[in-house]
Amino acid sequence: MTSAQVDTEKGPEEPGEGYERGLGSRQVQMIAIGGAIGVGLFLGAGANIAKAGPSLILMYALAGVIIFFIMRALGELLLYRPVSGSFAEYSREFLGPFFGYFTGWTYWLMWVVTGMAELTAAAIYVNYWFPSIPQWVTALVFLVILFGVNLISVKLFGELEFWFSMVKVTALIGMIVIGLGVLTFGFSSAGDTAAVSNLWAFDGFFPKGVGSSLMTLQGVMFAYLAVELVGVTAGESEDPEKTLPKAINTLPWRIALFYVGALTVILCVVKWTEFAPGVSPFVAAFAKIGIPAGAAIVNFVVLTAALSSCNSGMYSTGRMLRNLADSGEAPAVFRKLSSTKTPALGIAVSVAFMGIGVVLNYVVPEKAFGYVTSVATAAGIWTWLMILVSHVLYRRAVDAGRLPASSFPAPGGAKCSYVAIAFLLFVTGLIAYDPDSRVCLYVMAGWAAALGIGWAVLKTRNPQIAERRPKLDKVG
Repeated sequence: MTSAQVDTEKGPEEPGEGYERGLGSRQVQMIAIGGAIGVGLFLGAGANIAKAGPSLILMYALAGVIIFFIMRALGELLLYRPVSGSFAEYSREFLGPFFGYFTGWTYWLMWVVTGMAELTAAAIYVNYWFPSIPQWVTALVFLVILFGVNLISVKLFGELEFWFSMVKVTALIGMIVIGLGVLTFGFSSAGDTAAVSNLWAFDGFFPKGVGSSLMTLQGVMFAYLAVELVGVTAGESEDPEKTLPKAINTLPWRIALFYVGALTVILCVVKWTEFAPGVSPFVAAFAKIGIPAGAAIVNFVVLTAALSSCNSGMYSTGRMLRNLADSGEAPAVFRKLSSTKTPALGIAVSVAFMGIGVVLNYVVPEKAFGYVTSVATAAGIWTWLMILVSHVLYRRAVDAGRLPASSFPAPGGAKCSYVAIAFLLFVTGLIAYDPDSRVCLYVMAGWAAALGIGWAVLKTRNPQIAERRPKLDKVG
């Protein structure tokens, strides 16, 4: 700790302290990789290919550059002060208590609603093999198993997430290698039609127009949700000064390989006009190539992606509730750690809310879960914006000599953060323009109103919460 760090008058315990630093380099690396590969890629890409054709590759690349800017901004903040619940803590430090409160609860909401959707998705995937098992039973079993894993220890969470990510990475690399083999040697039933020219041979690279391609950016950003999860691990990494920069710096090649590379190969092997919404492009490509049990393989991989997302959700929500409790913005009981140094009560309460998704399987039509994922995207965009704004303010404090420089400065300083902020505001505008996704902004407005009421109640009970400001000592 340095004298320049904030004094938030919370008592002797700094947020995030007390955790077991049980996540090794191998696990942090795979959590970072797994966070960049989710159901948004395996399933969501099908609908986006139908809307944008081959130009979707460019949209993933463009969004990937912005995600790298966000993660380098977060990395600089993490190495300045590595704490669990990082984004909420930095929002609290650089923008004030209300923004920390709002960001913490909004990130919690993002993972709870994502957990609901992923549990239902996982149950649907299991239904592919065992149609006689009721969907709600499968969802409940997964909920209980992952809950147990998160309660036992952070090491077990990290190990499970390591193997979940390994399955996703292996599947994507296998798909790329097979696809390149089809393109190079022309084997399989897809060999006769597979060609790089498929990227422009059918109505060009932008077959539906540039505007239609840009409208897919909201879905593309959803595919990148959870990449910031590596920031939540900061308080439990064995050696954050080494593992976090390495995990963040490998992000460009991960995006280039797993998103841009995989989609490019698939769209060369199978022309874009053969893909349809609601069908995984990976399933369609495996079927076209003629790989035995291809659909079952991809189904297993997508099931893994859903369980990985739900597992990460349980991990991050428990830590975020504890961070909020540390700051007096959630019930103090959430500060307690179990004997295994996990925020057990926070995880349990979050899991109870995720369990609502099991009940909703009976009463909510599938389209409602589309709304749930759009709410998660809106909450994710808010989180990213807070990371970027906090980074800009941190750099101003460093330049003014009020704070020490981070050992992991973002390239370009605050300039790249400004670019990323503008991009995220543009994507928010696209969401507002699209009638189908616009509903998430109404939900977020209601959420903001509820949090505003909660903040007013907190201030009435404890006026010091709103008065508390970070005290940044002069450096040098």
